[in-house]
Amino acid sequence: MARASTQSGDKEQIGRFCLHVLLYSGTTAEIWLATDERNRPFALRRLKRDLRFNLHARRRFSRGCEVLSQLNESDHIVGYVEHGRDWVAMDYFEAENLQALTARRDPVLAENLAQILIDMATGLSHMHESGYLHLDFKPDNVLISRDGNVRLIDFDHSLPIPEKPVKSVKNSGAPGYLSPEQLQEGPVDARTDIFAYGVAAYELLTNNRPFPGETAEEILTAQNEPDGLVPLREYNPDTPAALEKVVLKCLERDPERRYPITGMLVRDLQNALYV
Repeated sequence: MARASTQSGDKEQIGRFCLHVLLYSGTTAEIWLATDERNRPFALRRLKRDLRFNLHARRRFSRGCEVLSQLNESDHIVGYVEHGRDWVAMDYFEAENLQALTARRDPVLAENLAQILIDMATGLSHMHESGYLHLDFKPDNVLISRDGNVRLIDFDHSLPIPEKPVKSVKNSGAPGYLSPEQLQEGPVDARTDIFAYGVAAYELLTNNRPFPGETAEEILTAQNEPDGLVPLREYNPDTPAALEKVVLKCLERDPERRYPITGMLVRDLQNALYV
């Protein structure tokens, strides 16, 4: 079997792509600015070298590549190009993740708030329509360009949507964005992603976490507090009442009280923000 990567001068070559600049380094993978033989730019995500012999990490990474290759084309999901062993090439999208932008309160968020809120939900809706759950929706996995365009990334935790809710396996995602059913390893479906969306939207609108805590146990305790969730308008009085209602519906502890499908969430966001 041919090696996945070689050296071309002082540049590393993976398949037909030449790596140039490290754009991001996470727990599992790195993202590089790469070019092909025609010098066109791409984003290349590859499994970290120290995880090459970690069977669990490799399986999860490979699943993410396969899921991305199966998603319907969308303006709000990063574009798939091709993938190989331990890497995937994607359309290059000049952007930063929502977590970094929020941390420094970048003005791009306030200037494009309505568009970002709707486009994040629309990206999830496209993903669900393609037949997959994200199951790791969080600000790290939302890219936003300087003109406010949104792309969802990182599908390593994704699973096909079941006909009926199925019991989840232990999820190693960020606990603050996991639903009560994920934290308790209960059944998951599209409403699980809707809860995660609600957490991200709440933080974006208030600069506060809806369920404080550092561990999964602390966060689950906060989720179970009957009066623990502070209404958005107490933190941010400028939040439209209709928008607050939408976000709080996403954050219902009982999945039956959340939106049943993301299409309904997108519709209500549009009505709350543009009507």
